[in-house]
Order: sequence, then C-alpha cells, then structure tokens
Amino acid sequence: MLQAARRLALAVLPVLAASAAAGEAQAQAYQCQIPKGPIAVPGIARDGPVRQMPITGYTLALSWSPEYCRTRKSSASDRMQCSGKNGRFGLVLHGLWPEGGNGRWPQWCPTPRKPTPQQLRQHLCMTPSARLLAHEWAKHGACMVRKPETYFEVGSILWNSLRFPDFDLLSRREGLNAGMIRKEFARAFPVLEPSMVGIRLNRRGWLEEVRLCYGKKFMPTRCTPGQFGPRDSVKAKIWRGL
Repeated sequence: MLQAARRLALAVLPVLAASAAAGEAQAQAYQCQIPKGPIAVPGIARDGPVRQMPITGYTLALSWSPEYCRTRKSSASDRMQCSGKNGRFGLVLHGLWPEGGNGRWPQWCPTPRKPTPQQLRQHLCMTPSARLLAHEWAKHGACMVRKPETYFEVGSILWNSLRFPDFDLLSRREGLNAGMIRKEFARAFPVLEPSMVGIRLNRRGWLEEVRLCYGKKFMPTRCTPGQFGPRDSVKAKIWRGL
C-alpha cells in the first residue's frame, strides 16, 4: 500500500510540473499553526458494526473547513480548526477510506494499536483535529494497514500530491454547480478527470466535501454513484467564511 501511494506521487510530478509551467493554481493560500501544548490521544468509541471485507478502492475525503466551522467557531472540541487562533483552513483531509464495493466498506477492524501524540501532532495541519485523526485510524485505517503511522503516511502522500483550485474565486462564479467544481478541481490537478471527483453538498446546497476516488493501487479512477454525489447540473454554493 505505501509503495503504491509513493508510485502515484512520483507519477503525478511531471503532470504537476507542466501545470506549474502553464501557470495553473498550485496550492491554497491558508495558514496553520500547531498548538504548543501537549497533544492528548483521545479515546474513540465504536459507533457502528465491525465489517471486514476485501478492499476494492479508496476515497480521499477533503472537508471544506469554512462550511464546517460556520457554526463551530466557539466549539471547544473544534478549537484548532475553527477558532482562528491556529490559522485559517480551506480544504482539509477528513480521511482516507477503504471501499468494499456494492455500497459497502470495511470499518472498525479490531486493533490494539493507537496513534502516539507525536504522530497526531505531525499531521495536524493536514487534519486539524486530534480526535478526528484518532477516529479515522480506528474506523478506517485499521482495516487497511497494521500501524497508524503507515495509515497517516499514505494519507499524507496523497494529500501532498494534490493541487487545488482557487475556491475563493470559484465561490463567486455565477451559476455555480457541482459540475463546475469538478471541472476546476480536475483543471488544477490534471491527473484527475471530473468523473473522478465526488462532491458532497448539504441540504442547503453548500459545499461540504470533495471526495477523490482511487483504485486498489491508488491510481485515480471513476467514482461510483455513491462516491460521485449530486449530478453536475445541481446548483452549488461555497461559503468563504466571511
């Protein structure tokens, strides 16, 4: 698994270099400051059944932080991500999820291993919540690999390979819909095609997540209907956090 993710990172480098030469968007202009105090490893309670099954592919779920934090700025449990004291976040890594096919996925595979405070601290600018990092390992990562450090490293390799469109500019696009978001993401990160970019909107039509679809060897692949989300023609809105 780790070697497959590294091969993907090497494969996208020439494409990204060509994109940079063409002047395409390369990264988000957001900030992150790691808290100076100790990082506690939270306990995670299982919230669903154990499901162990063969893995058929993966979803890399990217949460749009301004929308998530819209009603959580004073939430103690979301302090790092939402208070503004540790910087501002755009897209953040929600998690790397194994898929099992037919709308099912492995989850909560038994493991005695937990991430260390150092491992959580290392990835807080990618996923600005120690609780979410620990949860994603316990629910998803333990079904993929034996050690939490391997799970976080694979997620980090995929995360660091990405390039993002300018979501602030995109949010001002007249007539914005789900298809436009997909096309702009694929334009900024040419390894993808729009069919490989899933979108999640909330009930009010605001962007919550972008979900990128990968095959068993971590090469981008067409999303299933469950991963893809709303049709391209569905109207969408992006909250800028103002």
